[in-house]
Amino acid sequence: MLSARGLCLLFCAAASATQLLDRNLVYSSPFVGYPQFSHDTRKIEARHVRNVKRQVVGSEGFVDEHYPTFYGGDFSNSAFLWGGGINFTHSVASGDPLDDSVLLWTRAAPASGGAQPNQDIPICVSFKIFDNPSLSGRPIDTGEAFTTYDVDFTLKLEATGLKPDTTYWYQFADCLDSSSVSPVGKTRTISSPDTPADQVNGGKPLTLAVFSCSQYQAGWFNAYGVAAQNTSADLFLHLGDYIYESLGNGAKIGRKTLGRELATIADYRQRLNQYRTDSSLILAHQNAPWITVWDDHEVADQSWKAGTADSNDTLIGCSFSPSGACFTDRKLAGVRAYHEWMPIRQVDVSDKLRIWRNFQIGKLLDLTMLDTRQYDRDITDLYYNTDINSIADVTNRSLMGAEQENWFYSTLSQSKARNAVWRVVGQQIVFTQLDESTGFDVDAWDGYRANRNRVLDHLYQNNIDNTIILSGDSHANWASDLAHPNDTVTYNSATGQGAIGVEFAGTAVTSGSSFGTGILPAAADVISTTLVAVNTDLQWSEGSYRGFFTLTLDPHFANATYWAMINISNPNFDAFPSAKFVVQNGANKLARPVAGGSVAAGVLKSSVVGH
Repeated sequence: MLSARGLCLLFCAAASATQLLDRNLVYSSPFVGYPQFSHDTRKIEARHVRNVKRQVVGSEGFVDEHYPTFYGGDFSNSAFLWGGGINFTHSVASGDPLDDSVLLWTRAAPASGGAQPNQDIPICVSFKIFDNPSLSGRPIDTGEAFTTYDVDFTLKLEATGLKPDTTYWYQFADCLDSSSVSPVGKTRTISSPDTPADQVNGGKPLTLAVFSCSQYQAGWFNAYGVAAQNTSADLFLHLGDYIYESLGNGAKIGRKTLGRELATIADYRQRLNQYRTDSSLILAHQNAPWITVWDDHEVADQSWKAGTADSNDTLIGCSFSPSGACFTDRKLAGVRAYHEWMPIRQVDVSDKLRIWRNFQIGKLLDLTMLDTRQYDRDITDLYYNTDINSIADVTNRSLMGAEQENWFYSTLSQSKARNAVWRVVGQQIVFTQLDESTGFDVDAWDGYRANRNRVLDHLYQNNIDNTIILSGDSHANWASDLAHPNDTVTYNSATGQGAIGVEFAGTAVTSGSSFGTGILPAAADVISTTLVAVNTDLQWSEGSYRGFFTLTLDPHFANATYWAMINISNPNFDAFPSAKFVVQNGANKLARPVAGGSVAAGVLKSSVVGH
């Protein structure tokens, strides 16, 4: 039996279809203003209205093959809205919190038993958000929106009218059956920009959980679950490689990837769908808002602004690509699917590829998220091309492109001018120079040395203190002072004097170690011993364990805790803190003794003979 609300929705559906489609941000994101790429909700509405008309006019004049036929040949019973039940197949998620709003996400697919995957009838989903976990009292915000097969039945809404720095709980439901509900999600807003630093997060330290490189076939995503269960993380940050486009042999641990190497929108959707079935990832998305950026594998390996390792747009076509697709096609498909499946805002309606953005979290910090991979990155190491090391010092060579780079410098300066205590920069690749004995990783900042020098010069010349760079991509752990590479004149590696900030670079959630997939701690420590000895800024290296790290901030200190997963071959929460680091306000270096002089895994520079 339909509720009064459900009956109203049925009769009002045709008139309000466009509004309910438009409220689902997935239809436009990330192609607002680009009708050739975005979903035209007016056309989707027209398709819907054709179905509605079958309720009130004769069937003559309608061509049956253009309409869903699971009601049989008689279209007089065709529904205004999908009423066959829905499944919230991937629980719920939230992201990109502001001081008065947050994005809420779910996927509402037709229940099995009749619905076709390309059925035209819209699914109506409602949401409510409350200030208490029992979902009692009057909701703070509520509403309905449509989803359809056009966007893989995903739904992304903005909950508004929220208070700053406040925790909320939310739930989705079938508009036509209020008893059919999603799991309850927990989220929060951030402080308003002018909130005093000591009042942010209610006066308690604010904790970020930081992740990168989660490859499905390489292991279970236990790091997400440990962060959700064993830490007090307020915000989850993902620095990229949330999915991988490649296939791999994960069958022996129950992690066989579906499909093929990703090329089309259907491929990317299938891969995101499979990744989001991991129980720890579901738990982490349910328990906190996420702030994310992509790296290369959200499109393809070693991607840059005009190609990847195996798919570049060429005059002879792209038949050599294992995916059979050219780079531009893959990038558009990957970007669209990412915005469908992730609770991320479109930053600029005039710039469909921009995900670089800044969050002012009171006067405690600016959290600046960069795109050093897809946006406007100059050519990288594609495994077969010219030696990138020979062009790494070219002055106009850029990781970010001129527009993003100038924005970044302006954002750092504005953060200092508004008296924010910390400047936390989330980006993809290791910033500190790493001489790996066999050479440099020129896919990291070591391949863009002039760009790195411009960043460091801006910090030094403008006295911008308390900068903390967060990095992923490398599949290993690193902690470093920030200084010009090999500068032993103005920077003292033993004391940290002369540094302008710190870098915390984290290992992968599951992807194999850059020291060697499956390498044991003792063997990894041999490599780390060499690395901390020959690299001036590097203070700690660890290359065996998979995991994540947290960064806890208050007006006086920043504390980083690295977490190591003991076993990723099955789902579990077995983990331990492998190292802890402290940065004092105004010091611009790792506190000495680094990590208190002792770590549970990896190698400290101070422990190596001669340091």
